[in-house]
Amino acid sequence: MSSSNHIVPLNIYIKVLSALLVLTVLTVAVAQMDFGVFNVLIAMGIATVKATLVLLFFMHLKYDNKLFLVIFLTGVFFLIVLFLFCEFDIITRIPENSVL
Repeated sequence: MSSSNHIVPLNIYIKVLSALLVLTVLTVAVAQMDFGVFNVLIAMGIATVKATLVLLFFMHLKYDNKLFLVIFLTGVFFLIVLFLFCEFDIITRIPENSVL
């Protein structure tokens, strides 16, 4: 692997910072509204976009060796799988006060 550094122009950082600030304001605005069952989905969607911007630009995954991106995405995939296993376990449990 080469150890060459990629220099990101300052205006890219300013644009990413602006996007993060706008998304933060959007997060606060959305938190004040009631979307029913979609509240968590919308909040997680906005948080995912913000985290992606931080990972790509501030942590340089966009410009780094693509192997690091694959390793990161593999970890995220397995995290989602583990969360889904937990969710399926919770959904399929019999309530304690039910009579068999």
